[in-house]
Amino acid sequence: MSNPVTATNGAQFSGIATVADVGLQGMITLRGDLSSKPLAAAVKAATGTEVPAQGTILVVEGGAAAWMSPDELLLLVPYEQAVAKTAELTEALKGEHALAANVSDARSFFQITGDGAREVLAKISPVDLSPEAFVAGDFRRSRTAQVAAAFWLQDDGSFRVVCFRSVGAYMFGLLSTAAHPQSAVGVY
Repeated sequence: MSNPVTATNGAQFSGIATVADVGLQGMITLRGDLSSKPLAAAVKAATGTEVPAQGTILVVEGGAAAWMSPDELLLLVPYEQAVAKTAELTEALKGEHALAANVSDARSFFQITGDGAREVLAKISPVDLSPEAFVAGDFRRSRTAQVAAAFWLQDDGSFRVVCFRSVGAYMFGLLSTAAHPQSAVGVY
């Protein structure tokens, strides 16, 4: 059996911002009643975070929980722990109307860093990314050009972007084009 790799295998591009494949990331889709105490306890055990509020992500050392919809969270865990954490969630939520699915290998994960990071994402997504409207911890599911994606702003000013693995190469090309040195608009 070969070692897993990402769709873009460590690709990186530098321009007005740096776009990089983050590498393998454990991701679990968790569906259920987000107000359920057993679900909240399972999220805490799996990620170390509480259930996030609508439109936000909570990030701690080694884990994160992002609000995807009124009955869905995206949990981030170390890649090598995703299978075990999914099984633990399933066991913890027996008797609850809930579903935990390991989607780690079905996703691509990128970061955008540098002074132009906000501009790069703003060019391709219909979200107000101005510093007043989009702050660290904000999380959005949206379109990025022609594909669905989710993204958030980290405390350090960098963005993380998640999309389906099947469009990972397209997303990397899209972000790289938006980060091209000759594409600067200077909006932020």
